[in-house]
Amino acid sequence: MNDTILVAIVAVVAILIGIFLGKAIFSKNTRKQVEEAEEQAKKLVEDAKTHAETLKDKKLLEAKEHFLQLKSQHEKDVLQRTQKISEAEARLKQQQQGLNDKNSALQKQIQENENQKQNLERQLEVVNIKRTELEKHQEEHIKRLEKVSNLSAEEAKAELVEAVKEEARTRAMAHVKEIMEEAKINATKEAKKIVIQSIQRTAAEHTIENAITVFNLESDEIKGQIIGREGRNIRALEAATGVDLVIDDTPEAIVLSCFDPLRREVARLSLQRLVQDGRIHPARIEEVVEKTKKQLEEQVMEIGERTIIELGIHGLHKDLVRMVGKMRFRSSYGQNLLMHSKETANLCGIMAAELGLGQKVVKLAKRAGLLHDIGKVPDEETELSHALLGAKLAEKCGEHPAIVNAIGAHHDEMEMTYIISPLIQACDAISGARPGARREMMQSYLQRIKDLENLALAYTGVEKAYAIQAGRELRVIVEAEKVSDADSDRLSFEIADKIQKEMQYPGQIKVTVIRELRAVNIAR
Repeated sequence: MNDTILVAIVAVVAILIGIFLGKAIFSKNTRKQVEEAEEQAKKLVEDAKTHAETLKDKKLLEAKEHFLQLKSQHEKDVLQRTQKISEAEARLKQQQQGLNDKNSALQKQIQENENQKQNLERQLEVVNIKRTELEKHQEEHIKRLEKVSNLSAEEAKAELVEAVKEEARTRAMAHVKEIMEEAKINATKEAKKIVIQSIQRTAAEHTIENAITVFNLESDEIKGQIIGREGRNIRALEAATGVDLVIDDTPEAIVLSCFDPLRREVARLSLQRLVQDGRIHPARIEEVVEKTKKQLEEQVMEIGERTIIELGIHGLHKDLVRMVGKMRFRSSYGQNLLMHSKETANLCGIMAAELGLGQKVVKLAKRAGLLHDIGKVPDEETELSHALLGAKLAEKCGEHPAIVNAIGAHHDEMEMTYIISPLIQACDAISGARPGARREMMQSYLQRIKDLENLALAYTGVEKAYAIQAGRELRVIVEAEKVSDADSDRLSFEIADKIQKEMQYPGQIKVTVIRELRAVNIAR
C-alpha cells in the first residue's frame, strides 16, 4: 500500500513537471512566432510603403501626361475656333463689300431710271401735242371728204362694210359649195373602202341551226331501253327536256327534234349520260336531266368567258357573260346568234379603227357589237323588243351609256346620241345581209313555235310548256297543287281554243296537259 501511494505521488509530481515544462516550451514558441510575425509585419509595411511610393510616382506621371494631352487638345481647339472666326470675319467682310457694290449699282440704276422717266414724260408731252394736231387734221380731212361725197363718215363706213360683207358672203358660198361637193365624193369613196376592207378582214362562219339533232347509238338494242316499258322512259325524257324523241327504223340513230338548240343540247347530253350509265328509268332520267342543266349552265359561262377573251373585252358583268354564252344556243333568222355577234363586234372594231376614232372608241364599239343582240336571250320574257330589252339589261349591268344607246338604237327604236350607234347598226346589217347568212322561213317557224309555248305559259298553274313534233303538239305540264284533274281538261280546251283563234298554223295542233302528283319522303 505504501508502494501504491508512492507511485501515485511520483505520478502526480511527474504530471506537474510535465505541465510546467509544456508551458515553458509553449511560451518560448509563442514568443518566437510573435517575433517572426512582427518582422513580417515590418517587412510588409516597408514593401507597402515602397509600392505606394512607386504607384504615387506612376500616377503623378500619368496625370502629367493626361494634363499635357488635354492642354494640347485645348490649344488645338482654340486654334481651330480662332481660324473659323477669322474665316467668318473674312466672309462677312466680303459680303459687306458685295452689298456695298450692289447698293452703289442700285443707286446708279435708280438715277438712270429717273432720268429715263423724265425723258419719257417729255416725249409723252410731245406725242400728246402731235396727236391733238393729228386729230384736228383728221377732222378737217373727214369734213372735206364728207363735203365732196355728200355722205357722213358713219354712212360711208356702213356702205363699205356692207359691200365687203356681200363680197365675202359670195366667195364663202362658192368655197362651201366646192368643199361640200369634194367632201361628198371623198366620203362616198372612203365609206365604201372602209366597209369593203372591214368585210374582207372578217370571215366568220355562218352556222345554220336546224331544228333536229341526230344522236348516234352503238347498237339498236339500246333503243328498247330508251323507250322503256310501255314507253315510260321516253315519255319521262320528253317531259323533262321538252324535246321530241323520234325513234324509228333508222339504224343506230335517234332524232332529237326541238326548235330550241339549248333544250336539244340538254337532251343530247342527258341521253349520252344515260346510255353510258345503263340505268334508264324515270327517276334516274329526271336526276340526270337536272345535273345536265347545271353542267350546261357552267358550259354557257365558259363559252361566254372564252368569247370575251377572244375579242379582248374586259370587265364584263357576269350576267352579260352568261347571256353571251347563251347566244351559242340561239339563232337569228337561221344564223347562229353568237357567230353573228362576234362578227358584228369585229366589224365594229375594224371600222372604228379605220375611221380613226381612237382606241377607247374602238373598244366601246367592239363591246357594243358583241352585246347588241343580248335582248334575244333574256332570262324572262317581256313585251319589249330585243333592242330595247338589251339596252335595259346593259344599263342594269352598269355598261357605258354609249353602249346602252348603241344597243337600243340599232333598229331605230331609240335616238342615236353617240358616234358608235350608227356603226353598230351598219355592222349588224352587213353581217346579216351576206348571202346564205340567214333564212327568213326558219326564223318565222321558230318564232311561231316560241309564241305557241308562251301562249300556254300565260295560264295560271302551268309550270312548263313544250312544243314538240315540229309544232304539231303542245305538251303542257301543270302544278298538281294548283290544277285539279277537272281543271286540266278545261285548261286543255281553253289553250286549244285560244290557239285556234289567235294563231295561224298549217294542219292541226294537239294540246296535251300533264298533271302528276308526287309524294316524296326521305328515310334517315
